[in-house]
Amino acid sequence: MIVDFHIHPVPSEAHIPESFRDFVEKQKQDFTDLRENYGEPAQLLELMDQAGVDYSVVIAEVAPITSALVTNEEVREFCRLSPRLLPFASINPYMTTDSPAVLERLVCQQGFRGLKMYPTYQYFYPNDPLVYPLYARAQELQIPIMFHTGSSLFKGSRLKYGDPIFFDDVAVDFPKLAIVMCHGGRPFWYHKAAFLARLHENVYVEISGLPPKRLLSYFPELERISTKVLFGSDWYGVKGIKENIEEIRKLPINDDAKELILGANAARLLKLPAGEF
Repeated sequence: MIVDFHIHPVPSEAHIPESFRDFVEKQKQDFTDLRENYGEPAQLLELMDQAGVDYSVVIAEVAPITSALVTNEEVREFCRLSPRLLPFASINPYMTTDSPAVLERLVCQQGFRGLKMYPTYQYFYPNDPLVYPLYARAQELQIPIMFHTGSSLFKGSRLKYGDPIFFDDVAVDFPKLAIVMCHGGRPFWYHKAAFLARLHENVYVEISGLPPKRLLSYFPELERISTKVLFGSDWYGVKGIKENIEEIRKLPINDDAKELILGANAARLLKLPAGEF
């Protein structure tokens, strides 16, 4: 089984801040082409089939000042087409007065499988008491939370919020909460992310947006921590999903580690049907 833990739907024209357009241009991509070729769920499923991906985590993004706005409603509708598309919600802690209740409604009534938080875009430290009630409800609901960690190319991002060290507090205070550090703390804090994954049973490193050829330079102990590493592409922000998977399969680590990274860890974390992996 292969699970892509990090897919962004292409935002609608109405929800694109200037920073997003700048990002697309820096990636030498054309927004109109992205919308036409990958704006529909059937097009993503076709791309997954070409890459051999069984499931994809599709992420909402409520960060309208710095990056993009892809609403929970849009992601829910996008994922209706297929059970292979797993919706993850986004909650901006400054845009709701009762985030735990919002999360419970999204999970229990609308079928979201997890939550994505954006500290560097939404301006909060991951261990801020502001978000602890939200973590408490996520722990009760037994869903994982993904966090953007490390750097960002979006204008207005504040990198101080992306340091993985703050997850040490969160992991201790919420030992049953699955914490997924997206991008592995790039590019300043790879060693911190890897150490936290080794130290805490409930902390995971997710490798989206990182060149697979360089993973062993970023994480020299990749094989040792392979039970705590999740593959994600960060599509549409990368050139290809299939190519990244192929490069991971070429890494000089054992086959069991590759299978864990590419899908088995995610399947366990997301509670995918046992007969399918």
